[in-house]
Amino acid sequence: MNKKKVITSIIILVIAGIAAWLIWGSSPKHPITFETAKVTKDTISNMVTATGTIEPITQVEVGTQVSGIISKLYVDYNSEVTKGQIIAELDKTNLLNELASKRSNMATSKTEYEYKLKNYTRTKTLFDKKMVSDTDYETALYEYETAKNNYDISKNELAKAETNLGYATIYSPIDGVVLSKEVEEGQTVAASYSTPTLFTIAQDLTQMQVVADVDEADIGEVKDGQRVSFTVDAYPNDIFEGHVSQVRQEATTTNNVVTYEVVINSPNPDLKLKPGLTANITIYTLEKNDVLCVSSKALRFTPDKALIGPDDKVVDAEGKHKIWTREGKTFTAHPVEIGISNGTLTEIISGIAEGTPVITSVIIGQMPGQSISPENENGEKAETNPFMPGPPGSKKKK
Repeated sequence: MNKKKVITSIIILVIAGIAAWLIWGSSPKHPITFETAKVTKDTISNMVTATGTIEPITQVEVGTQVSGIISKLYVDYNSEVTKGQIIAELDKTNLLNELASKRSNMATSKTEYEYKLKNYTRTKTLFDKKMVSDTDYETALYEYETAKNNYDISKNELAKAETNLGYATIYSPIDGVVLSKEVEEGQTVAASYSTPTLFTIAQDLTQMQVVADVDEADIGEVKDGQRVSFTVDAYPNDIFEGHVSQVRQEATTTNNVVTYEVVINSPNPDLKLKPGLTANITIYTLEKNDVLCVSSKALRFTPDKALIGPDDKVVDAEGKHKIWTREGKTFTAHPVEIGISNGTLTEIISGIAEGTPVITSVIIGQMPGQSISPENENGEKAETNPFMPGPPGSKKKK
């Protein structure tokens, strides 16, 4: 009886050993496949996004240099105006009175000047003949020069009064459209400390610009002339086109975020773009159409000995940049000359023909009896073996 138990135990141990060897000792390698992609022609582009505000390219604030009451307005919102057109007038009563007073002062100063000039001329003639004293001559000279200075001052004051009267009539400085009107008839404007704004006029609304704030991390890629596309909330289905016309050097810091203003010119023939709209902008900092390119992953692939089979053959070649092809069990390197890259695609200048399938990555399959667990700490799927003990708390609930 004991002999039978011993034999049975030996058989069980042998079976267990064979099973263990089958499970752990003879497990096949992971099945390996190679992902490929063809060398094709495509568009390589890179872009920077930002937001900005729609503005007219030329916008003028029209004000007044004299104080007074607005007596007449000739334009309103959206009025089209031409350069030199009268758009408003101030009450001129006080200015006309001031002008009349300055004219009288100048006439008086002129009379005084002419009298002192004649007196000086006579005194100088007598002085040259030694017939008057030095004191009389110096007094006549002083009075003449004083009268002359007063006369010059009165002429300047008259010219200023005439200019101020001219300022009471407001003209449009440019051809354009009135965007805003800040005053009404009868309103008093004071120009004592600053020039009050009466109107804002945009020169040409068929040509607009977008002033965008670009982050300091992206500004180094932005250059004049780059293509830009943008959308506005008013027309969400329309895409507007433009180009970078200016990258301004002045930095703006808001909440510790540094940005630079980039000016983008855009045609507006349909007048859809209105001043003040917010634009969501895409600046194409890198763009090349219809170029031969390949996935950038292909340039990072190398047939590692740990990944290829013992019967695989590797035909290497010298070159700074190489991509690999596989025919049967032979890996062949192709030195290539590369151009621009956006991180996903890389331009191929020479070294391989269009349509050639190249290896981009390695795909390692599962071992028999293994399953793919959730992502590990590296963000990758981790393999688990059902025969291996799991971490605490990993037992399935029944």
